Amino acid sequence: MGGVEWTANRVVRPQDIVWIILFSVMGWLSVARHPLEFPLLAALAILQVVEPRSPWFQTRQGSVSVNLLKIGLSYLLIGFTGGVTSSYYLLLLLPLVSAATMFGPVGTTLFTLVAGGAYVSFLLFLDWSRYRVDADQLKELALRLLVFAVIGFLVNTLGASAREQAGRYREVAEQLAVANRNLVEAEAAVRRSDRLAALGQLSAGLAHELRNPLGTIRASAEVLSKSLNGSEHAVAREMAGFIVSEADRTNLLVTRFLDFARPLRPELSRCEIGDVIDRAIGQIRRGSPRPDVAIYKNFAPEVGPVYVDPDLMERVFYNLLLNAAEATEERGEITVKTRGAGGLIEVAVIDRGAGIAPENLENIFNPFFTTKAEGVGLGLPVVSKIVDEHSGKIAVESTPGKGSVFRVYLPAGPPASSETAV
Repeated sequence: MGGVEWTANRVVRPQDIVWIILFSVMGWLSVARHPLEFPLLAALAILQVVEPRSPWFQTRQGSVSVNLLKIGLSYLLIGFTGGVTSSYYLLLLLPLVSAATMFGPVGTTLFTLVAGGAYVSFLLFLDWSRYRVDADQLKELALRLLVFAVIGFLVNTLGASAREQAGRYREVAEQLAVANRNLVEAEAAVRRSDRLAALGQLSAGLAHELRNPLGTIRASAEVLSKSLNGSEHAVAREMAGFIVSEADRTNLLVTRFLDFARPLRPELSRCEIGDVIDRAIGQIRRGSPRPDVAIYKNFAPEVGPVYVDPDLMERVFYNLLLNAAEATEERGEITVKTRGAGGLIEVAVIDRGAGIAPENLENIFNPFFTTKAEGVGLGLPVVSKIVDEHSGKIAVESTPGKGSVFRVYLPAGPPASSETAV
């Protein structure tokens, strides 16, 4: 029922009913009874009802058009019902008030002159051989024109105040929207940091506990392989080789866990971010799983040197480029862009691959979360950790089927403490 009531309220507003009643009563009380009187009143009523609903009428061009149309209809109505003596002369205030709410003093002045000029022009149609205008009538005419001007500028003053207040409300709303986005991002970063800290401690403990038995298993398999001679032990030697290779693979995974859990201490130095990106691109081109993927660079020339750990940041961009290459189709494209962003330097890695499902966006920076068949789920968490250690932030935008954009934001200036800079 709530939706039905809302729709009905949008179709017929209380103001619409009031306008229709007012124009109907004006037609009923009229004494002129010209055949075109009621159609003209109906046309003005329709414009009053339709004008606030039409987005085009709310533009400057649309407002000028509808108000000139109102002046034309009012002019015809006044002309058919007595001209300068018509009781409908006040209808010229409709376009005047409407224009005063939309335009500034200049627009209000112009519409006042047009409305007043339209009313005074009826004097041209008088038969001056039969009628004359005495001083009192001229004063009355002048007072009517002054009333037009007073009402127009009074409405303009109120409209300017309302527009100024609305502008302040919009500004506050925009500031609140920005603050809300920043708060949401900050909360997400805190949750991510908490998860990283907890999982990092867990990974460190598990890694240390696993390394000793892994070393024992590997050494035992090697000794067993050496002690098995002869063709009759070929299968056993092969199995021992499998044990050694799998122990090495598991040990490599443990090493990654330790790298993830180990506290990072970036050694900051002044360097060009473009050079760091170039080295990461070079790694991708030498060992990319997709050598047919093209990488395009779009570096902003105004981006100056940054203070980062070059090796760690190269690792960040390598991981982002590797993920982009793996997500990109054959003969696809990756773009790397840099630009200044309000005291920060933004590096965007853009691919046109499969994209990321919306339900996975919140989890991609969580350790051990991966959608790859052979993935470990530590690449992006390590990237996020490195960026955080540089007092930066990372954001992602993705549309399934169209690609992803990873944006890395880094401080543009030197570090707060010069002791860490080389």
